[in-house]
Amino acid sequence: MPEMTPAENAPVPDTLTHVRADGSAHMVDVTDKPVTSRSASARAVLRTREDVIARLVADDLPKGEALAVSRLAGIMGAKRTSDLIPLCHPLPLTGVELDLDAHDDVVEITARVRTAGLTGVEMEALTAATVCALTVFDMIKAVDHLAVIEDVRVLAKSGGKSGDWDRDVAAGAKGAASANGAAGEPS
Repeated sequence: MPEMTPAENAPVPDTLTHVRADGSAHMVDVTDKPVTSRSASARAVLRTREDVIARLVADDLPKGEALAVSRLAGIMGAKRTSDLIPLCHPLPLTGVELDLDAHDDVVEITARVRTAGLTGVEMEALTAATVCALTVFDMIKAVDHLAVIEDVRVLAKSGGKSGDWDRDVAAGAKGAASANGAAGEPS
């Protein structure tokens, strides 16, 4: 894997790209951007009870095979991101993978999305992870309506003008920067 650049070293634009000078929102014109290979990964965590996780893993829930259905829902979510997020460009996704790790009282969901396109796939990765988590919630709510979806975040991205970024590398840089008295990881 190529070395990732921490977010605090990436150039920060002076303005938001989706907002015009008058404050109105618009879809960014990416016509002149080159097509490049891009990828992103994101995660979401669903927290429930250990007995629910046991039933989830055993496919012993009223609605059936929750993990398989949720994985497919996450893939569908990634493909429909531009229909859900108003200013996202529709992208030709070349791959979507979801890993669901059910253990203890959690389901850890990791989504990886790839494209050869004009803009990044961070939103598609976030949508895949969250739609998957929402579907797990839907599948278990009959046995635990108090389940919680948490820790939704982009883990890494590669490609495009802003380069590569990895949360773990950035967090390591934050730790090193904090030891030297510098500012921490941006929000």
